[in-house]
Amino acid sequence: MKLSADRIVEAGLAVFAEAGYHGVSMRRVAERLNAQAGSLYYHVPNKGALLQLMADRMARQAYDAGTAALADLPERASWQAQVEAQATSLRRSIRQHPGGAVMLADSPKLLSVGALSLMERLLQTLSTAGVPEHHRGIAADTLFSHITGFVLQEQGDPPAPHVTAQDTADLHERFPMTVAVASSHTEDEQFILSVRLICTGIGQLIGAPSNTPAGDSPCPKLSSSVK
Repeated sequence: MKLSADRIVEAGLAVFAEAGYHGVSMRRVAERLNAQAGSLYYHVPNKGALLQLMADRMARQAYDAGTAALADLPERASWQAQVEAQATSLRRSIRQHPGGAVMLADSPKLLSVGALSLMERLLQTLSTAGVPEHHRGIAADTLFSHITGFVLQEQGDPPAPHVTAQDTADLHERFPMTVAVASSHTEDEQFILSVRLICTGIGQLIGAPSNTPAGDSPCPKLSSSVK
């Protein structure tokens, strides 16, 4: 099959899923395509450009998913519902890519237009809601950091320890509240409730007096918590 930038990006995402950033190389991507590494450079100039295209592909898919989720909302949906729709669709989208949370977190540093579009739309939602400008960037970044962190935990695959019935009983006795919380919700329920909790906090900023001097607003970034 003829080489193209799209095929190279798809192969790059597959290599990234297996080996992470350090494992991605033009040689490994070429091997996956049964091609010579030199033939890739006609379509993608270097590894940096490939990583940028990979991040943008994933972020654009997430952006399109968010567009569809927002379109399904009632015409006068609240800003909280709009944030929830964006968060839910973003989580669902990046879960489709092994390592997707890490790539999404780093995508602004790769100057991904798709990732910056995700941030811009969320900032616009918060702006329309009335969140003050000096809080808006932190609020958006907190949401994205939570989403990527949540998915990072979901995509983790630690070795399962051997747990006996006695171990379970001991854990229930020593940490009753923690065990109760851990078993009270499904992951989907936990995610929705956590996003609503963050929105409740953000909502307190609307109309509240500010103690932040003008000009001290940090530059928003898409999920700085995952490195």
